[in-house]
Amino acid sequence: MKPHKHYLVVFFLGISIIGIYLAIQNIPPVFGKKVIISKNTISIKSLSGNDLEKHSFKKPCFESPVSFNSNLGEIQKNIGYQNNKFGLYIYAETDFVEYAGDMVNSNGGDWGYVLIPINVKDYDFDKWNKIFNLLNTKHLIPIIQLWDLSKKEQEEQINQSAYFLNSLPWPIKNRYISVYNEVNDDKFWRGKADPTSYAEILLATIESFKKINPDFFMLNGAFNASARSGPRYIDEEEFLIKMNMAVPGIFERLDGWASHPYPHPNFSGSATGWGRDSVRAYEWELGLLESHFGVKNLPVFITETGWAHSDGETYIPEFLPNETVAKLYKEAFLKVWLVDPKVVAVTPFTIKYPAPDDHFSFLDSEERPYIQFKTIQGMEKIQGMPPFVLERTKQCPI
Repeated sequence: MKPHKHYLVVFFLGISIIGIYLAIQNIPPVFGKKVIISKNTISIKSLSGNDLEKHSFKKPCFESPVSFNSNLGEIQKNIGYQNNKFGLYIYAETDFVEYAGDMVNSNGGDWGYVLIPINVKDYDFDKWNKIFNLLNTKHLIPIIQLWDLSKKEQEEQINQSAYFLNSLPWPIKNRYISVYNEVNDDKFWRGKADPTSYAEILLATIESFKKINPDFFMLNGAFNASARSGPRYIDEEEFLIKMNMAVPGIFERLDGWASHPYPHPNFSGSATGWGRDSVRAYEWELGLLESHFGVKNLPVFITETGWAHSDGETYIPEFLPNETVAKLYKEAFLKVWLVDPKVVAVTPFTIKYPAPDDHFSFLDSEERPYIQFKTIQGMEKIQGMPPFVLERTKQCPI
């Protein structure tokens, strides 16, 4: 039996009154999606970045820095503070943070860098808050590299990861974010490299993070510069051109340039080489940005680099002895990266990795430092003087 029109009018009138009441009281609708931030469930209308200015939902409450160090020393012009370039690629483990501090802040150094990847689905506040507090204590500047974006939920994950990362106690004013990794390689982009989708996601990520906090300092995901087009790969130059065709001006939106200048051939090349297959691959990339798109003067963050050593779970004689790798690192730092004013940070890959990629590790399987760790640890460094946090407000209640 069909409902009488009178009842339908009453029903819709009731719905309208409820809607008006909620709007007046500024109460977010209970039927919205759920976001988990710092173990608190927040009902919101949408995770779209376009809604951020509408104030139609309850924003998460963040621990906000209120004052920064103002003595920035002898400023490195492209980053705005006295800068200790030494760094290391690590993971979200407290012992790795400790090791990194011992290596990059040794022998006169302070405020070196660490590259840390984060899954955009990982909102474990206790874990990440602990890591960031330790970064503060150890005077380490994090460069956070996003990874594992799902295609179906990408809009939600972009915005939710921005909210989550903004809730953490960053140690300095600049909040460095590298937007994914080697996306011109099928392996690192959903099984199929796609310059159009990556350009669109890079733009959406930049806009979302910047809207939440302008202190986010946005970097591209570094490319595999040495890869030529073929099965599995798209040549970086071709990839960049197609990105800009999909999103004109995309590279003008970046604050800095992330690069992976590996020494080839076979991760065993010269410490002072030139070109896309060398420790100066970022020079080739900067040339592409200027010649094709007119983009100049981006500060360079070397988020991966390094030589493969023969020691590991399996001995590989085709790779170099650790003693040779240690000498090459020292030479590259002294003759290339430290003296190049374009370079801000160098975070070699990696502190420790399971086989078969353990041949890039700075620690062996028992977490004993290889000689390259000790060599870099012994190199003379400078005291970084970034705008670090002096005081924070207390976290406000949700």
